[in-house]
Amino acid sequence: MIRREILQNGEQVKVTFVLPHDPDQGRIYVAGDFNDWNPTSHLLVKRSNDTRSVSVLLTPNQRYAFRYCTEDGRWFNDAAPDAYEPGPYGSDNCIVAT
Repeated sequence: MIRREILQNGEQVKVTFVLPHDPDQGRIYVAGDFNDWNPTSHLLVKRSNDTRSVSVLLTPNQRYAFRYCTEDGRWFNDAAPDAYEPGPYGSDNCIVAT
């Protein structure tokens, strides 16, 4: 699930990436255009509601490609992004629009 919140100044959108918590998966990160595809830059943190999430501040009216990455290097997609588009490595990337 992806949540968006336009901040009061209207110059940034807080985008929160949310996944169900599965203790067997270990650490999960989100990587994308917004962090130069750094696979360990944005760790999803376990929450009390049995999910894990992380928020990033993005520019409004933009499209960002992203994917999730486990600590053992397995990449996977969000179940309900705004869109998918072909990535450069043979799999689709998720798209979030702000």
